[in-house]
Amino acid sequence: MSVVLGVTPDLRRLGDLVAVLARYGFSETLERAGLSRRWHKTGSQKAGDADSSGLTSAERLRRALEEMGPTFVKLGQILSTRIDLFEPDIIAELERLRDRVPTVPFAELAAEVEAELGQPLSAIFERIDTKPLAAGSIAQVHGARLATGEEVILKIRRPGIRRVIESDLRLLRHAVGVALAEWPDLVRYHPHEILAEFARSIRAELDLANECRNAERVAAGFRDRADIHVPRVLWDWTCEVMNVQERIEGIPGGDLAAAHGAGLDLKRIAARGADAVLHMILEERFFHADPHAGNVFFLPGNELVFIDFGMVGHLSRRRRDELVDLLYGIVERRPDRVARILRDWAGADAQDDPTLEVRLEAFIDRVYGRPLGALNLSELVFDLTALMRAHDLALPPDLTLLVKAFVSLDGMGRQLDPSFDMVATARPILERLMWQRHGPEAMARAARQGLGDSARLAARLPGDLTQLLDAARRGRLGLRVELAEIERIAEKMRQSVTHLTLAVVVAALTVGSSIVTAASGADLPFGLASFAMLGFFGAVIGGFILLWSIWRNGRK
Repeated sequence: MSVVLGVTPDLRRLGDLVAVLARYGFSETLERAGLSRRWHKTGSQKAGDADSSGLTSAERLRRALEEMGPTFVKLGQILSTRIDLFEPDIIAELERLRDRVPTVPFAELAAEVEAELGQPLSAIFERIDTKPLAAGSIAQVHGARLATGEEVILKIRRPGIRRVIESDLRLLRHAVGVALAEWPDLVRYHPHEILAEFARSIRAELDLANECRNAERVAAGFRDRADIHVPRVLWDWTCEVMNVQERIEGIPGGDLAAAHGAGLDLKRIAARGADAVLHMILEERFFHADPHAGNVFFLPGNELVFIDFGMVGHLSRRRRDELVDLLYGIVERRPDRVARILRDWAGADAQDDPTLEVRLEAFIDRVYGRPLGALNLSELVFDLTALMRAHDLALPPDLTLLVKAFVSLDGMGRQLDPSFDMVATARPILERLMWQRHGPEAMARAARQGLGDSARLAARLPGDLTQLLDAARRGRLGLRVELAEIERIAEKMRQSVTHLTLAVVVAALTVGSSIVTAASGADLPFGLASFAMLGFFGAVIGGFILLWSIWRNGRK
């Protein structure tokens, strides 16, 4: 599918991106993509050559993405989870991508928000801290106080960011088309699907009200948990360009010294955080996709606060069940089950390689022989996806955020507790899910559903039969049979008819000649006895031909 680029904004943006890539030594890629003319047109290829001196290709890629802006930083962060596609050195660099953007003066932020709300912010808030608490590529965070005295957090979208991101998405769609034309083998990694998943994710982040809807959905899953908190949303002033949430004061997740100083039990916090995220993933199937230390606060009593639900993931029930089966296939030492799921995930491009199960068995034996506490989930995921990469198997795009959540969670857990064992934390949840799927209640529920389906079928049967008979009376009843080997079956039928016809002819000759021979004692016309002998001779020849034909077809 072709992509039409905007005449002025998109081409100007393309020139800026090409200039960055050229500075970091990707001129050969630009040449192969047919962008060399625009690269030379920028005239900037010489200015920044020194920036990439002494850097590895992975480092140059990471720095280029950071300079290219928010869309490409977010894309790099998503690609850092695709350990099934990239080598470890590239993954390690992409994981270092951070939003390094200058702050925007609050007056510029306020203008867009006030136009959206239709009233000045001073009419809503008693105080607004113009110095930001945090600045990201999509939004800035400011503290404020309502007229009621309640302290709140304002998250305000950067002006003009939607226009920049939409332009970048158009350029990325064009780039994917160019890449597939130059490197057709990339099609097995489903780049269009990856880009579509990324586009949905970043557009959802642009709608700051959507982030609050995500927060409330996650909070509903923890309504019975007093140790897990999600900030309350103030919907009266929340819109697409700004959201307003209660301000919860706590210790930032990355400030371990302050947590120790406050007497918090970091091991208990790590276990609670892992249990909370696994609950979101495996039971709620709607989860925080980036649970790193910057998105968590600690409260007295070892309680946790999760913030920033702009990036969330969703698992279908089928995908969740496949994930559980995969993990249990590893636990139960069933490489055939693990291989089947990996091939299903890869889709039609999966090759039926018998060595896959052999390597999976070696992988499982290596994991199985180690105590739970010695297992590192990040290393396990990296090893498994490296094996997939060796067999040209790619993860489905909808599992990208899941891998990101798992790796972020494991990293944060080990930062809080070096002996953190996520496998042991996940095991009770996995066992509970398996029991729910295969226990007595699940069997009884399946039986009830089967009885219900049977009852509905029995109730519809008279009506369906009436329609069938009515169609037959009207001559509208047709039967369509589709068989992959229909031609072979037709040939068999032709052969059978030939054999039957030949057998009938042989039988007729035999019977006719016998009748003529039996009557040879009577006064018969001259030569009739000779015809009888010819008939016998023909029957013998036909019989041999029939037997030979049947024997030959049997051998085939």
